[in-house]
Amino acid sequence: MASQPIRILYLHQYFGSLKQHGGSRSYEFARWLIAQGHDVCMITSSARFTSEYLTAPSGQPIDIDGIPTVILDVPYDNVMSFGRRIQAFVQFALLASREAMRQEADVIFATSTPLTIAIPAIVGKLWQRKPMVFEVRDLWPELPIAVGALKNPILRWLAKLLEWVAYHAAAHVVALSPGMAEGVIRRGIPPERVTVIPNSCDLGLFDVPASQGDSIRDRLKLAPGQPLVVYTGTFGLINGVNYLVDLAAAMQTIAPDVHFLLIGTGAERAKIAAHASELGVLDRNLTIWEPVAKGEMPNVLAAATVATSVFQPIRAMWNNSANKFFDALAANKPLAINYGGWQADILNESGAGIVLPAEDPRQAAEALAAFVHDPARLEQAGQASHRLARERFNREDMARKLEEVLVRAAQPRTP
Repeated sequence: MASQPIRILYLHQYFGSLKQHGGSRSYEFARWLIAQGHDVCMITSSARFTSEYLTAPSGQPIDIDGIPTVILDVPYDNVMSFGRRIQAFVQFALLASREAMRQEADVIFATSTPLTIAIPAIVGKLWQRKPMVFEVRDLWPELPIAVGALKNPILRWLAKLLEWVAYHAAAHVVALSPGMAEGVIRRGIPPERVTVIPNSCDLGLFDVPASQGDSIRDRLKLAPGQPLVVYTGTFGLINGVNYLVDLAAAMQTIAPDVHFLLIGTGAERAKIAAHASELGVLDRNLTIWEPVAKGEMPNVLAAATVATSVFQPIRAMWNNSANKFFDALAANKPLAINYGGWQADILNESGAGIVLPAEDPRQAAEALAAFVHDPARLEQAGQASHRLARERFNREDMARKLEEVLVRAAQPRTP
């Protein structure tokens, strides 16, 4: 624990607890910081909360599992149009700016995406004359430009300007991968002001007996030992989940016993389901479920033979730090991904999984079929995941690293 507790204003538009679906990085880090004696106030939107959470007076924190949380009524969903999402970003930035002026803090910690989270952080920094720390979860606007979502030249210029201002206004920048850190440094930030803290492994949540997955396998009517390949996450444009549908189609002739389970929602979900139906795999060797709460995810992974993380073949995505990747490590599960970069390097070096070809679904299906039918390789990969989760990506170690960054930023600078 730090010798002197500090007050942390934590800004995250998509914050949620284990009762909601989606990532829990901010939830776990906030709880850990509070356990170390720090005061944390979370500012978030209603994106992941139902109306029952919106009963508190404006600006009044409510308790979310011990975390004082101000929830601003700004709905958001990946199925919204790009224009509607931009509107939600701006609306939240304005409302959160008011809260950043109200809630006293020693340091303001803002985590993206969206990049507009930098606006209330900068407002709070200037109003309270306190330092801010900015966390980069994606190199935005690099990604929306790469996929063609951000086409307007004026919006591109404004986004790049906001990115530059966010990095330079921050006392310190936290990046979720080495590639993201390099991107920040390229914008003119000294390396000593950038720290890599990747997504991490919640060992207490995910390290459960295999029997906890029995209910999932029963629901899917799987035979004992039948291979199950699982995807959990967003069905968005960037995610490229149709890749797994193509794998399932190829797998019908290669290894028809391999079953695919896709869990999630997003703008592309209906298209993915339609594609699966057209290829004749939907409800045969591929099943699609609605999202489940993060607290239920250990049961899903316990049922899995292999967990997956996939993206469109966009090189900028190689710098991602996907929650699902680290959840699989925490669950001691082998991984299969279809992209390069630092996560591919981790799998290749450790043996914790395989990297599938992104452009050839049949070749990928053949490699995956061989993998899931090789008990020795699966056992070795699971053991490698176990080691990575404990030795390199333990959540407590990552939380302690963040605490050090925040405490150091909050300390008054000597002349």
